[in-house]
Amino acid sequence: VGQAERLIRAAADAGVCAVKLQKRDVEALLAPEGLDAIYGGSQSFGRTYREHRLALELNQPSWIYLQDVARALGLLFFGSAWDKPSVDFLEALGVPCHKLPSACLTDHLLVDYAAQKGRPLILSTGMSTLDEVRAAVTVAGRHHQQLILLQCTSCYPAAPGDLNLRVMDTYRRVFPWAVHGYSGHEVGLAPSLAAVTMGAALVERHFTLDRTAKGPDHRASLEPDDFK
Repeated sequence: VGQAERLIRAAADAGVCAVKLQKRDVEALLAPEGLDAIYGGSQSFGRTYREHRLALELNQPSWIYLQDVARALGLLFFGSAWDKPSVDFLEALGVPCHKLPSACLTDHLLVDYAAQKGRPLILSTGMSTLDEVRAAVTVAGRHHQQLILLQCTSCYPAAPGDLNLRVMDTYRRVFPWAVHGYSGHEVGLAPSLAAVTMGAALVERHFTLDRTAKGPDHRASLEPDDFK
């Protein structure tokens, strides 16, 4: 929680508008055989995938504390929910919106469940076809149309030639009533700046204090000076 607070304070100093953490209910995330699978390697925080994930999850008091830190700094604070219990957890915190990661876009039960809460819904669309995006938008649209669609390439880090920022133009044409943006995993800044010039209303980037730190996402993250 101390590291998370340092990240939030550094992000605020860098000028962000919002901070988002990830929330998983580890037992709801995968079948037991997936959670019990051996998960070794230099980026692992546990012997099995369950131990690895549990080592990375913050408890409810920690979330409440970090929410207070973010609010005191004038930032929006919310989370990416990977499962229904996590949606309920974040809803109980009173987050301003819900975010579902790319890996959950085709989980229509989860999309429907999050949209039922009535809050603006952010959907990342990495790994999905346009038809899969249409299907998720249709599910969410049963409840409201407060939708933000993010173009995303799910590689960590992503090569510039794989980013295809013009997908935002497609989303603008196909879903003209939605808000459109970009979730970037590339190294560096140019694609994120280009996304803004192309009209992205929201840009999301991973954030770290040290790109060489242990963990799978640091190489695709921005350090404070870069983010600023």
